[in-house]
Order: sequence, then C-alpha cells, then structure tokens
Amino acid sequence: MPTGVALRDAREQLFGAAERVLLRDGPSALTSRAVTTEAGCAKGVLHRHFADFDAFLAELVLDRIARLDHQAAALRESAGTGTVADNLTRALMELFESVAVAVVGLVISRDDLRARLRETRPTAGLPVLTEAAAMVAGYLAAERDLGRIAADADLDTLAPTLIGAVHLLFADRKGTPPEADAVRKVVTTVIAGA
Repeated sequence: MPTGVALRDAREQLFGAAERVLLRDGPSALTSRAVTTEAGCAKGVLHRHFADFDAFLAELVLDRIARLDHQAAALRESAGTGTVADNLTRALMELFESVAVAVVGLVISRDDLRARLRETRPTAGLPVLTEAAAMVAGYLAAERDLGRIAADADLDTLAPTLIGAVHLLFADRKGTPPEADAVRKVVTTVIAGA
C-alpha cells in the first residue's frame, strides 16, 4: 500500500470505502484492511484518524444517521402535497435504497459496535431504523396537523410498523430491490386506518 500519500478528507474517503465494501461483500468482510485497501491507503491512515476499528465503525454509523436529517426535512416539507402514500413510498424507497440496509446488518452483526453506539446515542433501539421511524413519525404528525391523517392515529405505532415492514422488503442484500408498487402496497395497507 502506498505510504506518505495525502488523502483529501480522509474520513469521508474511508467512510466511502467502508460503504463500498459493506454493499459489495457484506458486514463480515468489513475489516480495517478491506477498508484501507478499498480506499487505496495505508492501514495506518485509519488508525491515525480513529482510536480503533470499532470507533471507526461507530463514527460511520453516526455519520450515516446524521444524513437522515436531510431526508427527514425533505419529507416533512412534502406534507400537504401529493398523497401521503406517495410521499411515504418515495421517502422509504430513498431510505432503503441507500446504504441503510447494509448499515443495519453491520450493527446487528457486531456486538461491540452496538455497545459503543448505545453509549453515544440518546435514543434506544436499532440505529438507523430508530431514526427512520422518528423521521416517518414527524412527517405523519405534520400530515395529521393538516388533517390528512386522522387526529387519533397512533403515530408511535404506525411509524415503526412502516419502517419494519418496508425494511423486510429490502433486507435481502443480494436480491433485487422491490419495485415502488410493492412498497406503496405496504404503505397503503399500514396507513389504511389512519
């Protein structure tokens, strides 16, 4: 591996490399060597920026969770436009077509990573999915305020139900992702009573 080569924004390059390895080869293939090889840098670069590999993985997950804030804002802004089912379908397709499914698999497969994330995250639950459920609940609350969702709708149940059901559609990392129609069918079924 090359040494002495300066990386621009080493953190983002390493995160990008980790995502590629994760998407291509799965959580079990994600090692510090695999990440630095994918990034085209010496292994020491990772350890110069992070205390250890678990610290790197925790920062990767937290960074990807932070990216959900943009998606959440866009979804909330769509309240009152289009249909609730179409807005949710679009947002959930975007969420689960990203690296989110792979990150969930990573968190599930690494006990030390989950423990580290519990220390740094104020919310309980599975990282990424918990934040995604909050994103959906926030949107549904905005739609409820506009009268497009029933005033008595149980958003704390609807949101995680939508996330869990749609996650199951996308969970097969090697298979073909579901079509929008399949996601829309789940969404319309879950929100039918709301």
